[in-house]
This record gives sequence, C-alpha cells and structure tokens, in this order.
Amino acid sequence: MTQATTQVIMPQLGESVTEGTIARWLKQPGEEVRRFEPLVEVVTDKVTAEVPAPAGGVLEAILVPEGETVRVGTPIATLRGAEATAAVSAAGGGPGEAARAEPAPAAAPEAGASPGTQAAPAGGEGADGLHPWRGRYSPVVRRLAREHGIDLDSLRGTGAHGRVTREDVLAALERRKEEATAGLRSEATAGTEAQAAPAPVPQAPAAAPAAQAAPGGDRLVPLDPIRRTMARRMVEAKQTIPHAWTMVEVDVTGLARLRERVQEEFRRREGFELTFLPFMLEAVARALGDFPMLNATWTEEGVLLHQAVHLGIAVAADSGLVVPVIRNADALSLVGLARAARQLAEKARAGRLALEDVQGGTFTVDNTGATGSVLSYPIINPPQVAIITMERVVKRPVVVETADGEGLAVRSMMNVCLSIDHRVIDGALAGRFLAAVRRRLEGYRPEQEFL
Repeated sequence: MTQATTQVIMPQLGESVTEGTIARWLKQPGEEVRRFEPLVEVVTDKVTAEVPAPAGGVLEAILVPEGETVRVGTPIATLRGAEATAAVSAAGGGPGEAARAEPAPAAAPEAGASPGTQAAPAGGEGADGLHPWRGRYSPVVRRLAREHGIDLDSLRGTGAHGRVTREDVLAALERRKEEATAGLRSEATAGTEAQAAPAPVPQAPAAAPAAQAAPGGDRLVPLDPIRRTMARRMVEAKQTIPHAWTMVEVDVTGLARLRERVQEEFRRREGFELTFLPFMLEAVARALGDFPMLNATWTEEGVLLHQAVHLGIAVAADSGLVVPVIRNADALSLVGLARAARQLAEKARAGRLALEDVQGGTFTVDNTGATGSVLSYPIINPPQVAIITMERVVKRPVVVETADGEGLAVRSMMNVCLSIDHRVIDGALAGRFLAAVRRRLEGYRPEQEFL
C-alpha cells in the first residue's frame, strides 16, 4: 500500500470555533502513532479535547509548539509512513481530520517485518508481563485519576499496547459508584446515603503551571492555555458587546419551604440533593418561551431567534469556567432539569465533557449564589444576548402586607441579576422578562407536588 506524509491540521472543535491552543503533545517526534490514538490535547473557548491521529505512522515533526494558538485548518504536525488511504481532506474541518500530502517513497521495511505493517514496540511485553507503554497516561487520564483517587497501576488498560484510556478510568469510577450505592442501600439513615458519591481528592488543577519566583518574594503563575483562552474571550465579550445590567429581589419563601419538605424524599429517590438551581432553570426556560428576543444570538446579518431553549449552565471546574448545555430545557420537568444539571456538572468537573455537551446554547444561567454571592454582574457568553444569575438565598426582615395593614416578617430572599446585550434588548424588555421569572419563582407553594 502506498505510504505518505500526512499533515495533521488544527480541527474545528465546535460550530463557532475559529482557533485552538495546543495544550500538550501526547506523542513526540520519532514515536509510533496508531490511527485514532490520542495525539494532542487542544483547548478552545468551548472545550478541551484529545485529538486522535488521522492515520497510523510515525510522528515526523511538531509544527506548532505547546501553548501556541493557531486558526482552524493550520497544519500542526506531520506523520511519516502513514497510509495514504487513511488521510482525509481538510475541507470538512472536523476533529482529527488531516490534509494529505503527496505520497513519499516507501521506507525500506525492517528485517522480519512485512511492508505496510506497523512495528510493535521494541521488546514486546516486559519481564513483568506489562507492555512498555503501560505507564504512559494522557493528561485527561491523569487528571481523572488524581481527582477521584484512582490508582492507575491497578487498572487493566484496553488501549493500544495495554494503555489505560479515559474509558478505563470512567469504568473504574462507575464500578466504585455501584459498590458504594450497594453499600448505601444497606444503611438505614439518609445521612449515610449522602456519602455514596466518592469525594474528589483535593488537587491542584491538572496542567496548572508551576509558579515562578519573582523579586521580593512575589510569585508569577504563568497562564495555562485554558486561562489564556478564557481571558481573551472575556475581553472580546466586554469590548464588543454593550452590556447593560439590572436586578430584582425575589421572595422565595414558599420555594424554600417546598424544597425543605421534599428534600429527604428527593435525595432517597435521586441520590443527590435538590438545590435551588432546577427551580431557577424551570422558571427561566418557561419565561424564555414568552420572551423569544432573549432566547437569541447576535449575527452581523440580524438577530437570530431560536425555537428551542438550550440552557447553558456555568460550572466552575478545576481547569476553569465551562458552560455545558441542557438541550430543550423547556420540554423537561423540574426533576428532569435537576438530573440534567447534575450530570453535566459531574462531567465538567471530571473533565469528560464532549463537544455536543458545550455546543448550541441559546441562554446562560449562572448559580453565583453557590459561592455565597448576593450580587453580581455577569459577562454575556457571545453570541448569546443575555445571561442571568441566581444569588444566595438569605433570610431577612421584609415589609409584608398583613390583615392589619403592613408588618415585618422574616422571609427567604434572593437577588436575580440579568446582563443584556443592549444592541438587542432594551431595559423595558429586560424588566418584563425578569418580572416573569420572579412570578414563577414566587409562585411555588410549600404544599405542591412535583415528584
């Protein structure tokens, strides 16, 4: 079969992504690469992903070093001895695609090897019965293992040459959860139930750069690719979008009592705690149906109004802020929204969000109250035209109407903040939308059923 030199290009990791940053090369020049084996870790403003090799061969040259940002379609490496039929055109721009160069003369096969075959690692298995590639783990695998306290040496790898893959780690996590859940069911108290999910081992963010000493005892922490990309996106958002901001106070006393009443039953049925977030997601999803101008994206041709409501939820992961998307949120029940938010948050913190998890958001909800915040000014996630935050629920005295007129009562209050793109939304429309969200949140009653 004809051999060739194959160019690996920067893939388009998302529909609106135009560039990517090389976070880490998983192979070095001269190393053998199998087709579809992870080759390089790429960071964009939407996702961090391992890009697979488009064909088998040997990594001939790295054209873009770690930390450098290039546009989609830029050649980032070359593979020598790759099968020419495996390379594909760069026209599609999808992950792992490559542009094929002219076939190069076939290299002379090594003694004992037949042409067109890939040589196995020298020596085959070691004296201990393990493959020589056994201890070489990708950054994602190392991060997952570190966060969840998994001993990688205890896992049996299913990847090439016995390599432990991300799927092997996730399978080990699933087995551990199943074992924990089995033990949980034998306990009598709900307090024991809360311990079923394994707690992440506190660690510094994976790939976090080491601090450098500076004069006077100060420390300089270099920017990693994720932080650098986030910084650039935030600057672009503030420079190109004319932000406006508004806030309303919401009396969520009925909602707080409802949540307190059903908490134990919900935890027993679902296996996790019911927070205020699903109620906020439901209120926003329903309100967006009545205010389509906020469920939109900005384009130079006009404002694109979306039929479906795809809610992004801001999640603080070790690697930085990510915004996975709950699709068709307006069609989900409150319990369905709780499950979807929980699953996406777990995937985000474990570093295993897929491309489809972060694409297509039409509106973003941020739970800044989880950090204790009572007031915030969120930055819009372009090309969306608005973002909303729910702040911490606090009890405080409030003037309320009574049978005798007015009086003071202790109520559970929450601030809800909204940032809007003033090119699309004016203050009056923003106010009506916030009023609709407030009515829905204040409409929950302690006695209502939804489980």
